Amino acid sequence: MQTDSKKEKLLFALVVVTLCFIWGNSLMPASISGAISDWASSVLSRLLRLPLDTSAGHGTVRKLAHGTEYLILGAELTVLLRLWRGRPWSEVFLCGAGTALADETIQLFVEGRSGQIKDVWIDLGGFCTGVLICFLIHWRRSRAKDAG
Repeated sequence: MQTDSKKEKLLFALVVVTLCFIWGNSLMPASISGAISDWASSVLSRLLRLPLDTSAGHGTVRKLAHGTEYLILGAELTVLLRLWRGRPWSEVFLCGAGTALADETIQLFVEGRSGQIKDVWIDLGGFCTGVLICFLIHWRRSRAKDAG
């Protein structure tokens, strides 16, 4: 039982760090956020060995970042919920939707930023992907355990 308590605390801390990262990025003015997107585009371009055209902005890089950070949050919350047995699954999805809505609402009050409904959908898509990946991993492990 002690091990589960340590896992819960670690996962809860990871969720808090992830939320701080998500909302911290939303609190950055457009000029700083744009500089970070420039840097991320440069790193991605070098890693993928593909030129990324950012002349029209950083839309693709930003959308990938949104989806990825919410994928991570979805996975973290799914694993945490498995440790908190007896909690309804609706709480996981409410956390994801609430986080996405709060994220875009924060941006309404930051210089040069704006909240976008399409970003809420991208966030939720990433979140649901993280949840689904965890479900699939758990399902495969359960089948392998039952078979062997």
